[in-house]
Amino acid sequence: MKIHSLDTGLFKLDGGAMFGVVPRSMWQKVNPPDANNMCTWAMRCLLIEDGNKLTLIDNGIGDKQDEKFRGHFYLHGDDTLEKSLRKLGFTSADVTDVFLTHLHFDHCGGSVVRRPDGALQTAFANATYWSNAAHWDWATQPNAREKASFLAENILPIQESGQLRFVDPAAGVPAGLPFSELIFADGHTEKMMVPLMQYKGRTLAYMADLLPSVGHLPLPWVMSYDVRPLVTLGEKEVVLRRAAQENWVLLLEHDATNEACTVQLTDRGVRLGDTLRISEL
Repeated sequence: MKIHSLDTGLFKLDGGAMFGVVPRSMWQKVNPPDANNMCTWAMRCLLIEDGNKLTLIDNGIGDKQDEKFRGHFYLHGDDTLEKSLRKLGFTSADVTDVFLTHLHFDHCGGSVVRRPDGALQTAFANATYWSNAAHWDWATQPNAREKASFLAENILPIQESGQLRFVDPAAGVPAGLPFSELIFADGHTEKMMVPLMQYKGRTLAYMADLLPSVGHLPLPWVMSYDVRPLVTLGEKEVVLRRAAQENWVLLLEHDATNEACTVQLTDRGVRLGDTLRISEL
């Protein structure tokens, strides 16, 4: 197995929304905002080579949204999913599996592309797309709070293509996926999936929005985007304690500076251990 970090570009979100009830005087020390209170975040995906399988975890915003939409989020940087794949010698046609931690637009927007004639089609023609039934229903019948994050054009064409498959939480990891375990989390959104994998003698966890950045390590530092913040707090405590005890490497999707980190147990709770790059593993 070989694992690669894939950068798909940077975007900005309101710092207050990203840190919830934490005062700006505290969070600005770890994520300095601009004049509009916006902080820069990564959309870092993961590519896993495993035999004849090439699995992509999440895929960023994509490029089919209009300028008004893109302007809300200040998309910037030179990286795109396509460029990052090409740097590794791959194209979208080589991807065999697309594993979607959840269906918010900044995690699944690259799943679908718009053709020159305006029609929508899946970006990975030869891939199986993985979600789970509970989250799919949640995303396709969205509540008012999350409706702006679940965009039909990112989601429905996957099902219409016939490429969609569901993970059964009770059945474990589906055969063919390169994961040792799946953690289902309900604080950020319904049944978000956090995949674990074994790599070079270490357990790696792709944290998605359970831990967007190292700045979110303290338990109360929970995003306002989370639909059940107290549930997130409990989920973080369980997962981060286990990560510290078992010396996991946590892969960070949104941290613009740090690709990955370890954590340690202290008398103040779980705190940052080391930061590292995936290529250093």
